[in-house]
Amino acid sequence: MENVRELFQIMTRRFGFLNKNCCSAGGCDISLVQSHILYEIDRQHQPSIQQVAEALGTEITTFSRQIQSLIKMNLVKKTPDPDDRRVYVLSLTTEGKYVATTIDQQMNAYLAEVFSHMNDFEKETVIRSIKLLNEAMSKSSLCCSTPIG
Repeated sequence: MENVRELFQIMTRRFGFLNKNCCSAGGCDISLVQSHILYEIDRQHQPSIQQVAEALGTEITTFSRQIQSLIKMNLVKKTPDPDDRRVYVLSLTTEGKYVATTIDQQMNAYLAEVFSHMNDFEKETVIRSIKLLNEAMSKSSLCCSTPIG
């Protein structure tokens, strides 16, 4: 029987190396956490700080520090919500959009290169399996409920 945990450890480590190596864009070195934040802000339309923190499962205090560093790097803007001045919404600056797009292109190029070592059937099988796994994890009472960081 295969050691399933070991398979996940190896995959996670390899994906971690990929993320560590990819995240430099526009002369900025972007941490893995920061790249995830940029991705979520880009994916959602003007999300609140709370929405992005929840999407990433990050404690709000840790998250606020990350946002501050992204604001200092001129990648993210924080503006009061016109409907509720107590809530702040996040958006990418032009530079932030460029960095997010560059990282996205680098990640997609890497994944395309990885998948180039598989035939179409193998690639579709892996993608379908990842979707199934993500779905099962979202239903698990042990996964995805504890904030990380």
